[in-house]
Amino acid sequence: MKALAAVRPRSICSLPPQSLPKSQNLRSQRFRVSSSLIKEPQSEIQAKQEKKGGVMDEVFLNLFRKKMVEEVGWDSGKPGYDGLIEVANRLMLKSPTNSHTKEAAVRILRSLFPPMLLQLYKLLIAPIQGGKVAAIMVARVTAITCEWLMGPCTVNSVDLPDGTSWNSGVFVEKCKYLEQSKCVGICVNTCKLPTQAFMKDYMGVPLVMEPNFSDYSCQFKFGILPPLPEDDATLKEPCLDICPNATRRREFTRNINVQQCPKA
Repeated sequence: MKALAAVRPRSICSLPPQSLPKSQNLRSQRFRVSSSLIKEPQSEIQAKQEKKGGVMDEVFLNLFRKKMVEEVGWDSGKPGYDGLIEVANRLMLKSPTNSHTKEAAVRILRSLFPPMLLQLYKLLIAPIQGGKVAAIMVARVTAITCEWLMGPCTVNSVDLPDGTSWNSGVFVEKCKYLEQSKCVGICVNTCKLPTQAFMKDYMGVPLVMEPNFSDYSCQFKFGILPPLPEDDATLKEPCLDICPNATRRREFTRNINVQQCPKA
């Protein structure tokens, strides 16, 4: 028996990979190659999604800046987001009053939408379930399409005055627009007030925006009316510490109360 065992050839399975018959070796290599390709489409899909997001962000930025430039009649020489902030600053400087700035910003927002779309939304969608459907829809669209302007944001639940709650809020972790503009006035007059007015007047959706000037976060509450101007604490905010003009203004007006941002 030992002699038979000695002359019996080893099974194919016991052979090392390099000793496998050519056909089996090829199948083994083909399997390894196919297995490695399984993971590649996932990474390619993620890369394409990131690229698509970057492309869409660029499209939104260029469109918004184009409409703002048309309103202001001037464009910055700086590219991208830095140029957008300079145009926003020029909008503030060009307008004789804060009301004019707000009205100009509302016109910019209106120009971003087909007129019929706004009219139909206000007429057909806004009244459904007491405004709940429209508020929730707008919150989701805002969170999806506005990260290029504000930074990371998420949909959250907000409490209504009647004690109910809707998933019609958007929480902005750290507003890029406020951080880059470094100005309470630009936040209030080119973003907060005109956006609230635009949503209510042209889409039929009440909105209150609550920027936090300490950590630059912001809470959107769709479906809730904003407070009256005299009751809105945002309009009484002092200049930001990072405001480039605040220090110089304090030096020239040491004996004058300049706590409130003059642009707000």
